[in-house]
Amino acid sequence: MAPYEALYGQKCRTPLCWNDIDETRIIGPDLIQETTDKIRIIREKMRTAQSRQKSYADLKRRPLEFQEGDSVFLKVSPTKGVVRFGKQRKLSPRYIGPFEIIERVGDVAYRLLLPIELSKIHDVFHISVLKKYISDPSHVITIPPLQVREDLSYEELPIQILDYKEKVLRNKTISLVKVLWSRHEETEATWEVEQEMKDKYPHLFQ
Repeated sequence: MAPYEALYGQKCRTPLCWNDIDETRIIGPDLIQETTDKIRIIREKMRTAQSRQKSYADLKRRPLEFQEGDSVFLKVSPTKGVVRFGKQRKLSPRYIGPFEIIERVGDVAYRLLLPIELSKIHDVFHISVLKKYISDPSHVITIPPLQVREDLSYEELPIQILDYKEKVLRNKTISLVKVLWSRHEETEATWEVEQEMKDKYPHLFQ
């Protein structure tokens, strides 16, 4: 039987195995006992594997909790609209804020005091997208204005072509351009396919 059926005691209803729940077969007691013993062994081994994987994951976890009045940064995801050819220089995660926590909602969710420009975004966030900020009166934070979408993402725009090169593959040659993106330094420039950049951002090649 499938691992799903062994663990949960019922068949997995998929297009590949669409059996009725009440479908039964008449089998002997010896086969029933043998099957029951094997199911018990399978469940024990699956629980052991799950426990082992959980212990590995717990090593990197740490308890995180905020209080009302704390200041936190809110994680946003940059999107560029093109698939980068080179993946060795990934853009680092970015945060906006800080914002004040005004209420705790449940065990892992918090309500933030958002500014007017983010009024379209739901103000309750999971703890995984929050980063604690220790308030310091002498610390002045200058944050460039961002047009954040409702899914907490914003668009990265190219501002300059820095270099050109050709990547030779087995059967073809691909023309690449080195693009400098907004809100990033020159060291974070990425290589993109030239034709895709021309189609999406023709003004860069004028």
